[in-house]
Amino acid sequence: FQQEHMEENEGKAGKASKAGKAGKAGKAGKAGKAGKGTATKGKGRKVMKSRGKTAGKDGKDGKDGKDAKKGLSRSKRAGLSFPVGRIHRMMKERTSRRIRVSATTAVYCAAIMEYLTAELLEVAGYACTNKKRKRITPRDLQLAVRTDEELNSLIKATIAGGGVVPEGADKGQAR
Repeated sequence: FQQEHMEENEGKAGKASKAGKAGKAGKAGKAGKAGKGTATKGKGRKVMKSRGKTAGKDGKDGKDGKDAKKGLSRSKRAGLSFPVGRIHRMMKERTSRRIRVSATTAVYCAAIMEYLTAELLEVAGYACTNKKRKRITPRDLQLAVRTDEELNSLIKATIAGGGVVPEGADKGQAR
């Protein structure tokens, strides 16, 4: 293919230089600009550049009319942003005595983690907008966790750079 292409280019350049006319040289220059994704071969015949199989407009992948569902990730199928496959792999690696882990377990775990993350970011976002800022800092996360009763009971960890909660703001503390 490359040799044919090189010979065509040499042939066009030779014809254009022999003719010595601007009209023919202009036509030879325009022959290469057939359009996006196409190339000209010979006398104006268009040839597609891509050679691989591509999915059509109907969503089929070109193999006996089967749907292209195999390309969908488990996260997309479940409608989640968190990676179901990665969570499943990590759960399998971390179990003792190599116990089998169900596929639905990973989906459920990913859904729970996504919900808790969204809840935490929502509360921290409210704290941020109250201070008229657009960036959530570790301090905002700390205040969000410690002021929310349910998040405080769930998250007992220390948040690095979160500081301490003021006396009046510790509603979530059950003592």
